[in-house]
Amino acid sequence: MKGIRHQVIIACVAITIILGLFFRFANLGKKVYWTDEVYTSVRVSGHGIQEYSQDNFNGGIIQVKELQDHLQPSPQNGLSDTMNALINKSEHPPLYYLMAHFWVRWFGNTPTVTRCLSALISLLVFPAIYWLCRELFEFPITGWVAVALIAVSPIHVLYAQEARQYSLWTVTILLSCAALFRAMGIKTPGNWVIYAVTVSLALYSHLLSFLVLIAQALYVAAMNSWRLTQQVKAYLLALTGGMVAFLPWFVLIREIRATGWTSKDIPLWVLFKRWIFNLAAVFFDPQISYDKQLFDIRYGVDNGLFGLNYPLTYLVIPILLLVAYAIYFLIRTTPKRVWLFVLIFISVTALPLALPDLLGRGQRSTIARYLIPTFVGIQLAVAYLLSVKITPGFAKAGQQKLWQVGTIILISLGVLSSAVSSQSETWWNKYTNYYDPQVARIINQSASPLVISSSVVRTTSLSYWLNPETQLMVLEAPPLPDNLNQFSDVFLFQPTNDLRVQLEQQSPYKIKPIYNLGWLWQILSP
Repeated sequence: MKGIRHQVIIACVAITIILGLFFRFANLGKKVYWTDEVYTSVRVSGHGIQEYSQDNFNGGIIQVKELQDHLQPSPQNGLSDTMNALINKSEHPPLYYLMAHFWVRWFGNTPTVTRCLSALISLLVFPAIYWLCRELFEFPITGWVAVALIAVSPIHVLYAQEARQYSLWTVTILLSCAALFRAMGIKTPGNWVIYAVTVSLALYSHLLSFLVLIAQALYVAAMNSWRLTQQVKAYLLALTGGMVAFLPWFVLIREIRATGWTSKDIPLWVLFKRWIFNLAAVFFDPQISYDKQLFDIRYGVDNGLFGLNYPLTYLVIPILLLVAYAIYFLIRTTPKRVWLFVLIFISVTALPLALPDLLGRGQRSTIARYLIPTFVGIQLAVAYLLSVKITPGFAKAGQQKLWQVGTIILISLGVLSSAVSSQSETWWNKYTNYYDPQVARIINQSASPLVISSSVVRTTSLSYWLNPETQLMVLEAPPLPDNLNQFSDVFLFQPTNDLRVQLEQQSPYKIKPIYNLGWLWQILSP
């Protein structure tokens, strides 16, 4: 009977994995190709952002295709050009972008093709988390439950469909943790070498891997009673080797330019709200119960968090309770080597981002992709809880049935969330480009439109939704061209405040708001 139940669990996991595969590749080109993804295409094509802007920041009128053609890798731009483009934005390590460089050269630089690389990389998450669970837990079934959870996890599916490095980062995080446990358990030089390699891969995937390495260092020190044992010496040697391999890129890092907007002050209640929504999205994405206004509710325009109009959002509460109980259960029922790792891993990868936001205000900890290691730690705790509770012999029959139903419900919520988001044209992780589809629909109603913007990158993102005959202009400052009368409509899209004010005060044209949520105005002749 026990064998039959095990086979049923494996069959259910297999079905979940198949669904996870489908969600990762479904409608890859349908969602908004947002600003950060355009940055990816610019860099892998061998252009620097400044160069790409200058090519299109000439105040002239260009076609949609002409703008997008600048993202195609030319024969003249090779791997060295991609490296030079990355050096100018050196807080993004090069591993993913170098892989993407060859990928787009072989298969093309369309949003669908570029995102396909991330989706393929994300498939390595399944064996990686299974390996980590086998090293960490006693129950083989825990690995299968973890695979099922991460296969349909809304947040992992979202970033698996994005032309950025986050699926690669997730894989390297899991590999480094699994390799560390392997090396600590089977003390051979070869295992420590493997760990050193995974350290280097993680660092070359994302700089926030340093938080993961700090968590691992604290864990190794604590497990060795803060003494310099042979194991600690072997660990330090492997860690040093991995970090030395990263040193060539580390010396190139001039500044972390993202700190400007991530340190922007936000109300405390908005901070807590985003934490709740991000944590819930590990298992269930509340956006599926909202209409288009969720972006505003999530990011502070509306004071509400829950409402009778959106009953599914109340599922956030039992999910938070489940996570809290899973961590408590882990501490109570597992040996120190297990619970200490998960606890340190969750806290060390989250607190350095959360505390500055609490004490000095900011929004670093609200950016879900920065917290992927924290989310992985939470999934490990929940996977262990569920695997124990649904296994015969570890809970009373009635409780076991209840936990089995609960596990099915939790995975079903992930399936539902991923099914809805995979069919949507935009989602909360598109941030400033969230409303681009609606903006494009307004513009596409015009017979002969001209779109003027201050940002070549945001214009490029919007261009994938515009009719091919739409004319574009990237403008830093007035004056406007004299030939505006040849267009049926002239739109101003996401201008800088300075440009908009100058046009309103110094131009004979009138500026009329058309769609405030999408930062769209219409320029009317005097």
